[in-house]
Amino acid sequence: MLVIGLTGSLGTGKSTVAAMFAKRGAMVIDADAITRDLLAPGKKCVKKVAKIFPGAILNNSTINRSELAKLVFKNPRELQKLTDILYPEALKVVKSLISRYKYVSFVILDVPLLFESGWDKITDINIVVKARRAQQIERAQKRLGITRSDVMRRLKNQMALKEKCDMADIIIDNSRGLMQTRKQVDAIINRLQKRKN
Repeated sequence: MLVIGLTGSLGTGKSTVAAMFAKRGAMVIDADAITRDLLAPGKKCVKKVAKIFPGAILNNSTINRSELAKLVFKNPRELQKLTDILYPEALKVVKSLISRYKYVSFVILDVPLLFESGWDKITDINIVVKARRAQQIERAQKRLGITRSDVMRRLKNQMALKEKCDMADIIIDNSRGLMQTRKQVDAIINRLQKRKN
């Protein structure tokens, strides 16, 4: 089994690429889904987040995710505070899932903050999905329903895409249409399968 870290930047199409890997039989572990679950009502991370970000609480047990996003994407230090709460707990879940998926050839660990969190240390290979900045902005606005300035603020508070590409073992260019992206995914899987055999 190969554990493949998959990351990118806002609007590069990381989730689209993860779905392409899943269609080819890879198991996908979605870090965003895990952290969302950790913030569900009654979960232990809710109290910790409420203590640090009281403006993001709807009531005693529910996090207002859009308010939380506004708070943490204003400042990299605030985002770090949130990831310091969520990522250690999420990592326990991830490791448990990886141990359950030993029978598959590839596990895709889909993590927006792969390098920032240090989770690249538990992967065998790291892939970064890139796109042109104008595409990132347009896609993020459409998907999240936020303004251009909100997108720019979020991008400013993330590790630069170029820096992520410099740290990657493989780069997927998702700026030339889905068919071209799918070809790159297929080529990567074929190459990795040959390497395993």
